[in-house]
Amino acid sequence: MHTPLALLQQQFKLASFRPGQEPVIAALLQGHSALAVFPTGGGKSLCYQLPALMLDGLTLVVSPLIALMKDQVDALQALGIKAARLDSSLGKDETQAIYAALQDGSLKLLYVSPERLKNERFVQRLSHLNISLLAIDEAHCISEWGHNFRPDYLLLADLAKKLRVARVLALTATATPSVAADICKQFSIKPEHHIQTSFARPNLQLRVTPCSAKTRIELLLARLHKHPRDAATIVYVTLQKTAEEVAAAINAAGLNAAHYHAGLKDDEREQVQNQFMSGEVPIVVATIAFGMGIDKSNIRAVYHFNLPKSIENYVQEIGRAGRDGNPSLCEMLAVGDDIRVLENFTYGDTPTAESLRALAEHLLAFDDVFDISTYELSNQFDLRPLVLNTALTYLELQNIISAQSPFYTEYKINFIQNKQFVLAQFDADRAAFLQRLFAAGRMGRKWLSLDMLTIPLQLNEAKERITKALDYITEKGWIELSVANLRHGYKNNQAINSPEKLNALCEHLNRLFAEREARDIKRIHSVLGFANNPACLSQQLMQYFGEEGAQPCGICNHCRSDQPAKVNLPTAAPLTSAQQTLITNLKNEGHAVLRQPRQMARFLCGLPSPATSRSTLKSHTAFGALAEVSFPVVLAGL
Repeated sequence: MHTPLALLQQQFKLASFRPGQEPVIAALLQGHSALAVFPTGGGKSLCYQLPALMLDGLTLVVSPLIALMKDQVDALQALGIKAARLDSSLGKDETQAIYAALQDGSLKLLYVSPERLKNERFVQRLSHLNISLLAIDEAHCISEWGHNFRPDYLLLADLAKKLRVARVLALTATATPSVAADICKQFSIKPEHHIQTSFARPNLQLRVTPCSAKTRIELLLARLHKHPRDAATIVYVTLQKTAEEVAAAINAAGLNAAHYHAGLKDDEREQVQNQFMSGEVPIVVATIAFGMGIDKSNIRAVYHFNLPKSIENYVQEIGRAGRDGNPSLCEMLAVGDDIRVLENFTYGDTPTAESLRALAEHLLAFDDVFDISTYELSNQFDLRPLVLNTALTYLELQNIISAQSPFYTEYKINFIQNKQFVLAQFDADRAAFLQRLFAAGRMGRKWLSLDMLTIPLQLNEAKERITKALDYITEKGWIELSVANLRHGYKNNQAINSPEKLNALCEHLNRLFAEREARDIKRIHSVLGFANNPACLSQQLMQYFGEEGAQPCGICNHCRSDQPAKVNLPTAAPLTSAQQTLITNLKNEGHAVLRQPRQMARFLCGLPSPATSRSTLKSHTAFGALAEVSFPVVLAGL
């Protein structure tokens, strides 16, 4: 059998391990779960790719980043390694080929998104496989204390047990000591298998340059003109419109730039990414949507045109520079006024007490087992999807409700082979079962629709038997199967049986969201603290992530004795009489979707919500009219 080093050199064509990789791999091969906290570009992916080839069975990789999945699968396949990804961009034939490879055991690594693991049909497939390793990228998302908490990630610990996974590898570049402890608790990782390498990047020169909003663009253009024209550069901004405006200004100055943000179509984003990777477009001006999973080693500069929203985000973003080890510049053009926009986004995500209470009453009115559509609830209670999912997670953590398997309520069949051919492939009992199933559907011009809420009851058959049968004949290529209308199953644990208990629960939910808001505001202000602290910038980052004995870097502008200028917080000025008149006029219009003060404050600060997005107010002149005003000031003025 190959040793890890021999496999590294022969299969991966690498001469030696990078710091931290060997102890992580050794722990996994010995059957232990592990946590790898490596800086961005520190070689986390090899920690599961190499063991995957040494372990029997499948390595399942969970990542929220489709770009990373595609790049890594392409690279592994180029090395002759059996790897695949399942995502929404794949066609029917590609998906079926992957399912066949899973079935025959030829696949060694499969990359999926956390959302895919909510699909009951997919989880049912996995339950029949030998999963030797579950690798979880961006593992800080599982922690409520992390900077990017994703409720979907909380399912992963339970799923690992349900699928009888032999070992788990959690990976992240941004775990503070408290977040790392939370991850280890969730996955029962022993302290000795928590491996963290240094955040020191001696080839990165960090700079913080305080400036004004008016001079910032001129300063950026002057900096860009000093670089070689083909120097790969990322400029990070907060807003989509800023990305477009700054890219336009760079192009007008005779340089070559493209903008990138979540508002672009998939093919437009892919085109920008490909142009940047190839060097055709050297400068990309982007929101944080860009860069996750980008494996480009020669990025020479990363500029923060706007303040990052946390130290964790900052570290991830500058970590994309200089992965080839050559000198690279990371400069923050620090304008204190940026704090206002970042704070308002955070305040806007805190739900109203009325919405939370209405949601709780709605869910608790169900008897025993029930199912919901998060899309419908999001609109009904004016909660953004992430906020709604967080509220549902809080209720689960309090054991008020328990999640059951999610399922699709509508299955559609297109017969590739005719119905009689399909039935003829089975014995009499199975053919009769399928005949009854097909007869229970509603035939359209092309598709046979099956209502999975009513048909299992109508046929007195388990839903699992129906879905298993449909999956089988789909894999055989006899039908094309389409699913729609995802619903999430829950069980009401009957823990709330009095008005007093309901009041206490709602107060608890409000407190949890208020605490989360306070933590996120604190993270925003920690960026200002970092910028204004005269201590070495690199040393501050290492200390933030719990690295003891961190030494000054000697090359940042604080170490070089440049006197750090102060980044000033904007003053929270009171509302002007014109702004107060605007609020009064909007109130008098009596819009139902703005009846709660926090809803109206969101609207005035330009923060969309499900209710206002669905209404006719999207083009109202008051939307975003107070975007430059502090959210608490607007809220107090209502």
